[in-house]
Amino acid sequence: MAYQVLARKYRPQRFSDVIGQDHVTRTLKNAIEQQRIAHGYIFSGHRGIGKTTIARILAMALNCRSAEQPTPEPCGVCDSCVEVRAGSSVDVIEIDAATNRGIDEIRELREAARYRPARDRYKIYILDEAHQITDAAFNALLKTLEEPPSHIIFMMATTAPEDIPQTIRSRCQHFSFHAVKFDDIVGQLASIAAKENIQADEQALAVLAEAGDGSMRDALSIMDQAIACCGTTLTAEGIRGLVGNIGSEVLEELMDTVNRSASEEALRLLDRLMTEGQNPAHFSRQFVRFLRNILVAKVAGEQSPVLQISADERARAGRVAQQFSEEDLARFLQIMLRTHDEIGYRQEQRFHLELGVMKLVHAQRILPLEQILSGVTPSAAPKNVSSPSNSSPRPEPQPQRTKPAVSPFEADRQRKDRGFGPEMSEPGPVTPEPTSSATAVAVAPEPAASKTEDAGIMLGQIVTELENAEHRTVADTLAAATANFENGVLTLTVAQPAAMVDLLMSPEVKRLANAAAGKAAGRNVRVNFVSGAAAKNGSATQIARPVSNGAGARSRAADDPVVRRMQEKFGAEIRTVIDHRSRN
Repeated sequence: MAYQVLARKYRPQRFSDVIGQDHVTRTLKNAIEQQRIAHGYIFSGHRGIGKTTIARILAMALNCRSAEQPTPEPCGVCDSCVEVRAGSSVDVIEIDAATNRGIDEIRELREAARYRPARDRYKIYILDEAHQITDAAFNALLKTLEEPPSHIIFMMATTAPEDIPQTIRSRCQHFSFHAVKFDDIVGQLASIAAKENIQADEQALAVLAEAGDGSMRDALSIMDQAIACCGTTLTAEGIRGLVGNIGSEVLEELMDTVNRSASEEALRLLDRLMTEGQNPAHFSRQFVRFLRNILVAKVAGEQSPVLQISADERARAGRVAQQFSEEDLARFLQIMLRTHDEIGYRQEQRFHLELGVMKLVHAQRILPLEQILSGVTPSAAPKNVSSPSNSSPRPEPQPQRTKPAVSPFEADRQRKDRGFGPEMSEPGPVTPEPTSSATAVAVAPEPAASKTEDAGIMLGQIVTELENAEHRTVADTLAAATANFENGVLTLTVAQPAAMVDLLMSPEVKRLANAAAGKAAGRNVRVNFVSGAAAKNGSATQIARPVSNGAGARSRAADDPVVRRMQEKFGAEIRTVIDHRSRN
């Protein structure tokens, strides 16, 4: 008698034998008990998880001759059950849709479906890889699926249900199969090993289950191959060598070199693996899985049910996770996912793998954006900043101080709080008196100018209103104007020819300007636009870059210390500003 592979020898013959698909088997058994049998089914999901197997079991249950009507569990011994299991039943026809995908084959199927079954209750068509059927062939099948004869049932198994037209899917009951859980695969493999008198420890079974990647059939196929290679005693090391995996201890060693920033050791380790014949694409895939498990162990703990690995692997993931932060591990996983994607379609796969590992080594040197903007290095984050060089790579010139001084970042914020912009002079340097080793500097804000006499506030409010009303050209022009307020008249001197001023200052602009100035002053104000050279600073109020509460959003953004630090560090420029404060 010819040898029968394990995947076929231990193929489930009853709904109760199927593992990992309880939501499907329970629904189908209940439907049979209630005689609510559909005329079309779609079984979709990962490869090797029981789609075609359940289709055959359902066919046996519907046509089982040991009962007068369909039964939830087929007997498995009647003529109908035996023929379905052997694939020789006249009334249960299995069609490989990958090769019989054309319109002519579907027309023949449709014509044959008109005739009643030769012996059984139903004539059942099982279409494997149904997504391979062409659109024209599906259209030919559409009418039969919409109004089928009472004796016809279609079952379609597919790994890509999205490729089946929606018109077909809407006429069938769709069952989405789950990948088989890691523990379920290990338990089934242990049961089969005991029946076959195979000695396999827990670690070996875990390697088989992990290699199966959620597919029971794949795990059994690899087990068959391992038995042929290693005999009746299976070891984890032998199975890893068979499937091309490396031990997790090697990946742990690689992560240790990353933790120590040992670039040369990491390259030597990769060279040893490549010399031994490891495939870069396969190695990167295994490394991505290892990093994912480490990240899960860091976030949820090594005993989390999200980790589908053995107990030894859980402990290893927990050890490695303790060496890195959650942010580092997330960054590592992102780098290796991109590296794995690049290796898949690039030449010189080894070089891309080495580059990805070098990125991991150097990734821990990347500074968070917050530290860059504040000018603090991760190794030196003093509570007291005693000199500007500790807070900014390119500090602005500062007067010499013998007492503790605030950083440029803090000084910018203090100037803004007291109403001084970067282009406006300050009365004098702030020299705080030290009160303790951690001196806190408090600066009392100066009294605000009178609301009815501050021309700068009125001009800033006008600029803001014009920006909000989408008059950006006029707002930019007025932002460089000078303002003078006397006797209820706000005179704005614009550095533009008279003809240009008349063109820009439309009635709509004048109305908005008068309303904005009156809102800022608290009484009626008339705005007068004058053409001429911009006034010198000091002869009139100028808001080239206003910072008061009424200033334009773009000007306030330009004066913000964080924005200025971004411009210094990265050469950034301001393009669009949305002023939520002025809108509220």
